[in-house]
Amino acid sequence: MNEPRDRDNAYDPARRAMIDTQISARGIRDPRVLAAMDAVPRERFVPEALRSAAYEDRALPIDEQQTISQPYIVAYMTDALCVAPHHRVLEVGTGSGYQVAVLAHLANEVHTIERLEVLSETAARRVAALGIQNVQFHLGDGSLGWPDAAPYDRIIVTAAAPAVPPALIAQLVEGGILVLPVGEQGKQTLVSATRRAHRTVERVLIACRFVRLVGRDAWHGS
Repeated sequence: MNEPRDRDNAYDPARRAMIDTQISARGIRDPRVLAAMDAVPRERFVPEALRSAAYEDRALPIDEQQTISQPYIVAYMTDALCVAPHHRVLEVGTGSGYQVAVLAHLANEVHTIERLEVLSETAARRVAALGIQNVQFHLGDGSLGWPDAAPYDRIIVTAAAPAVPPALIAQLVEGGILVLPVGEQGKQTLVSATRRAHRTVERVLIACRFVRLVGRDAWHGS
């Protein structure tokens, strides 16, 4: 079991308030998801100058012109993923490492892929410092997934693609679920896609706003 090390209890009231007012109050009630959100000290995943804002109801900037998602969106996507304790999960877009730390408390094994080396290395250090041992970090084009460890029970993408990347669907088990934002920068929706034998069943969830997913099966350029 993952147990956080050296947790700063001064942030506990803000973390509990985040769960009560931003997450539970908006309909996320799965006790495993709420426990995972409570277990991960979000302040460890934002720049030091922004730690006082770690539990505010908004996304925050991190290095390399990327962002750490709003707490509610992290909880919502995690809830939509329906992660079971035996699952193997792929996260596309490591970013700060916060989302993968939450997933690590829910799944048996998590792989995360990031195209920016500095983000991957920083996230790996943060996750290791919390005593989390069931996450493997990879560098590469996330729009192509990580076929070396496929198939996965669940895949989550933390950047917006122009459409559902076929490579990610191909790396799901039968009945596996992919949750990702789809659309242009000014108009995006979260989509849940379930792999069936001869088709993919897509369901539109909520409006959202993410940075672009850059890669061969996504947006091109920086």
